[in-house]
Amino acid sequence: MPKSIMAFRGYPDLGLLVLLALLINVIAVSSSHDTSFNRTSFPRGFIFGTASASYQYEGAAKEDGRGPSIWDTYTHEHPERITDRSTGDVANNQYHRYKKDVQIMQKMHLDAYRFSISWSRVLPKGKLRGGVNREGINYYNKLINRLLQKGLQPFVTIFHWDLPQALEDEYGGFLSPHIVNDFRDYSELLFKEFGDRVKHWITLNEPWTFSNNGYAGGSLAPGRCSAWLNLNCTGGNSGTEPYLVTHNQLLAHAAAVEVYKKKYQAAQKGAIGITLPSHWIMPLSDTESDRGAALRYLDSMFGWCMDPLTNGDYPHSMRSLVKDRLPKFTKEQSKLVKGSFDFIGLNYYTAYYATYATQPTGDRASYATDAAANLTASRNGILLGPATASSWLYIYPKGIQEILLYIKRKYHNPLIYITENGVGEFNNATLSRKESLADQQRLEYHRDHLWYLLRAIKEGANVKGYFAWSLLDNFEWSSGYTIRFGLNFVDYKNGNKRYPKHSARWYKKFLKK
Repeated sequence: MPKSIMAFRGYPDLGLLVLLALLINVIAVSSSHDTSFNRTSFPRGFIFGTASASYQYEGAAKEDGRGPSIWDTYTHEHPERITDRSTGDVANNQYHRYKKDVQIMQKMHLDAYRFSISWSRVLPKGKLRGGVNREGINYYNKLINRLLQKGLQPFVTIFHWDLPQALEDEYGGFLSPHIVNDFRDYSELLFKEFGDRVKHWITLNEPWTFSNNGYAGGSLAPGRCSAWLNLNCTGGNSGTEPYLVTHNQLLAHAAAVEVYKKKYQAAQKGAIGITLPSHWIMPLSDTESDRGAALRYLDSMFGWCMDPLTNGDYPHSMRSLVKDRLPKFTKEQSKLVKGSFDFIGLNYYTAYYATYATQPTGDRASYATDAAANLTASRNGILLGPATASSWLYIYPKGIQEILLYIKRKYHNPLIYITENGVGEFNNATLSRKESLADQQRLEYHRDHLWYLLRAIKEGANVKGYFAWSLLDNFEWSSGYTIRFGLNFVDYKNGNKRYPKHSARWYKKFLKK
């Protein structure tokens, strides 16, 4: 009997129907073990790839004219905030190893590679008038050309959290509306330089995460949060700053999209979108209050950006709870943001239960409590899925199907690419290399999520691609190098050599044409 079924003994209140449903799911997922489940199971033209980010991968932090980003400052000035006190100065050194990495992708039968461009590598001062770094442009030209030569499509993310420090110093980065013009100029530079070959652009990666952890929780650069939270972070106001930062991100996104559509899209024949994250959220109990909490949390995570992109304004639930702390769009801004995408990138990793929680008011009102919902990964003492090396990530593959069908129903079935999906494991130095390559949990994670993704597609979800996070082990933000998300193992102690894990070999077999 599967462990997931055995765990429910002694909990008769959950009911026979729940046990039966779980058994059906276990049997269904086990069918995906069949060798007939492979890329041909998906619609013709479906794109399979892997994803990465510049600060997590490139290294070469001070080489060839690159300027510092807020992540360089954050890791060097506050090493205590990184679990192993590490930095992305070298990361997995893709800047110098990109040719071999593209060869790895080709051998894995990938169709595409999602990577981000380091803003401060091409514009060290953050602005056009500060000078364009041609060495940075040359690097990305070489990477893009190599990908195309090997039959891989470049999916380019314009901003993946590594804001030039110069803009943070000058006006507070995304806290200021000045960022809109500078981001538009930066984006247009990329369209001019690379748009003849790049046919998929992603303006921003996870605005929610950047705002949530950079300006409320303090765990990501620039590390701001409220003083009353008594955390070791830069002073800020978590009751207002995350909302202001997301507002400016949306306006910057829309400005870049407007430039692309007016001046470049017709000639370059590409598409442009934005990547949003979302957990799948379920009510802890079958009560109206918990069902409302689950929907409110989905609004505050995914709907925070998706509602403006679809309807031109923030979700009604956020308006009613956040009130005056939530910025307002002008009529012109609302018109500019509404419909400003050709596709949506979705990053899905995990799921949670939600239960109703009272919302503090007055001086204690803060972003952290604005959804009037508490999240938990367990019900009646039972986890919704296996725990992992990442404290926030519990494995719930069916959630990818559920969130896609939710988006289909609520947001008129937009074109979606799964731009990230993956699981980490502890970086255990006591394991031999052979033992480190045996990542059965990751293999099963990707296999089962792909199976549920296929179910969503068969139920009408408009999904055209899947990017596993990640091609290689990398610098995992505040976790440093203590957690490995790669399909391929990086030997940090011996020249950053790469070795395929079992999951990489499985993915290669799955994708074989």
